[in-house]
Amino acid sequence: MIPKRKVIPMTSINSFPEPLRQKYEKLQSILQQLGSVAVAFSSGVDSTFLVKVAHDVLGDKAVAFTAASDFVPQRDVDDAKAFCAKEGIEHHTVPFPILTVPHVEENPEDRCYFCKHALFAHMKELAAERGLAAVVDGSNLDDDGDYRPGHKALKELAIVSPLHEAGMRKADIRALSKALGLPTWDKPSFACLASRFPYGTALTPEGLARVNRAEEFLMAKGFRQLRVRAHGEVARIELVPEDIPRFLEKGLREETAAYFKHIGFAYTALDLLGYRTGSLNETLHDDVETAENP
Repeated sequence: MIPKRKVIPMTSINSFPEPLRQKYEKLQSILQQLGSVAVAFSSGVDSTFLVKVAHDVLGDKAVAFTAASDFVPQRDVDDAKAFCAKEGIEHHTVPFPILTVPHVEENPEDRCYFCKHALFAHMKELAAERGLAAVVDGSNLDDDGDYRPGHKALKELAIVSPLHEAGMRKADIRALSKALGLPTWDKPSFACLASRFPYGTALTPEGLARVNRAEEFLMAKGFRQLRVRAHGEVARIELVPEDIPRFLEKGLREETAAYFKHIGFAYTALDLLGYRTGSLNETLHDDVETAENP
């Protein structure tokens, strides 16, 4: 029996409307009942909030695992390490050769299922070796409406989604993250680098690294919420609409095209509809619902 750890919500959280306070307290209760957890920690908004609350509730019975693969930019792994070091959370980087998983390299429409099943099965093994009762992830209610075959894998492996069980949506998580003083409260949404390629396009380390370099170039220019989708030799840039005029200013547009050509794209295009989740799913057949890849 693990002794109960007293958790006192911050004053800023106590000032929140009752429904949000109840979700926060329910999340604490869910984690307390689990007793010990391995948190799949990507350093994104959801998993950062989850690992913080899990550590507040369970102390050293909450351990963070961060996958390191060709699908994950090194900056995210570094952010995860830095956050856990600052918070005193035990953290393990999990090297994972994702492109060796059957079917993943071919990038079928259900690629996410094969990827998540392999990765979370491995995390379950690591958690069991450390005597941790459950593996938890940052899925929330806003994920329910999307085409996400990876969720099937999570269910098959009995991965627990405490944020979802607590009835939290992305807006709740951002608000509570801000109240807790987490630096990720307004972090742009991100998805694995595989989501930059149309289904059926083979995934390679070189191609994944290329789109990552392209996105990091734009981030260095001050753009925050963006995607660079790779269509063969063409890079299709998605920016939020308010950022498009700045991108079109003389100089930046030419500099971007030159850099993208330098890293291997023959052509660079700007998507006039701007950034939107799951844009590569817009050509899927009707029996596949909406977005898998944010």
